[in-house]
Amino acid sequence: MSAFALIGRPIDAAAERRHLDHPAAGACVTFEGWVRDHNEGRPVLRLDYQAYAALAEREGEAILSDACARFPIRAARCLHRVGRLEIGDLAVWVGVSADHRGAAFDACRWIIDEIKRRVPIWKNEHYADGESGWLHPDGSAAGAVQFPGSTLSAS
Repeated sequence: MSAFALIGRPIDAAAERRHLDHPAAGACVTFEGWVRDHNEGRPVLRLDYQAYAALAEREGEAILSDACARFPIRAARCLHRVGRLEIGDLAVWVGVSADHRGAAFDACRWIIDEIKRRVPIWKNEHYADGESGWLHPDGSAAGAVQFPGSTLSAS
């Protein structure tokens, strides 16, 4: 079983983890990405995540499907927040269950890396000095970018 979703409310990690239960599973590995109070030496006050929802959900589902085919796992799930997030909020959650821990660890890491690389989700950091800036998924400044399917511009 796999599922990917963009959500505009807090992620309930405990509830999501229950979707991974399987009597044959001997391991469950989760990843939680939290909003931190700094980036590249700048104090961060909050984040805004935006996504090209139709493409993001389709690509997220494809990544989880690929993970299920690539690794011997029982289930995989991923939720990513959109909208305004505060320091300490859970921004992204990935969970994987498998018969053995190695497969669960490998699949979980592969999934979050692919989500960051392939899914059109953009992060706007709001800094303590009053400025804000759009970032690439790797955390570097985006500069002037026109996002597909959106009127957003990171200038």
